[in-house]
Amino acid sequence: MDHAQLTRKQKEFFDYITDYKNEHDVWPTYREISDEFNYKSPNSVTQNIQALLKKGYLVKGEDDEYDIHPEFGELIGEKKGSGIPVRGLIAAGYLQEAVESDLGEITLETLFPNIDSLFALRVSGMSMKNAGIYDGDFVLLMDSDVKDGDIGAVLYNGETSLKRIYHGKDGLRLEPANEEYNDIIVTPDVFEEVRIIGKYIGHVNKTGIHRAVPARLAS
Repeated sequence: MDHAQLTRKQKEFFDYITDYKNEHDVWPTYREISDEFNYKSPNSVTQNIQALLKKGYLVKGEDDEYDIHPEFGELIGEKKGSGIPVRGLIAAGYLQEAVESDLGEITLETLFPNIDSLFALRVSGMSMKNAGIYDGDFVLLMDSDVKDGDIGAVLYNGETSLKRIYHGKDGLRLEPANEEYNDIIVTPDVFEEVRIIGKYIGHVNKTGIHRAVPARLAS
């Protein structure tokens, strides 16, 4: 397929998202794309993605997410190793002779023993910034009971939200970690419309993996 079929702006758009994928191993968010091209509306992002889909540069993947067409697979670099190599031992007491050996790798299974129960969602918005969770971060969630004061992902009235959850006699209170946002109150008569998707156990961003802080320490 000839790249000339793209307009100059479409080519710039396509190059940006593929370069971003190479650098970060994930696709950019709508907000990141809008900031890059100074779009006033996310509709501009959607229109460009639809144009690339129509011209065959992108395809629909699982869950209707876009992905690069296999014909252009060489534009996306190979993924790095699956784990962090453990290269030996280091003393944490008295000085000892350096011991270098292959002790395997630290993998996701090492970091998260219950990885089969985990899933991730990408954050859109800044309502949890005071909990260290920012727009574009990936929150790690577990299908587990959410205790009072825990952060959880909630599905309510057809919309999802990441908030600190409190149960009370007056209903469910969803508390943001940003003073610019208001609490969301879910009254008991609509409890059946609320579903807690998962308990927040940490998040991942460019600075690394961050574990959840227990509610008693976060307050």
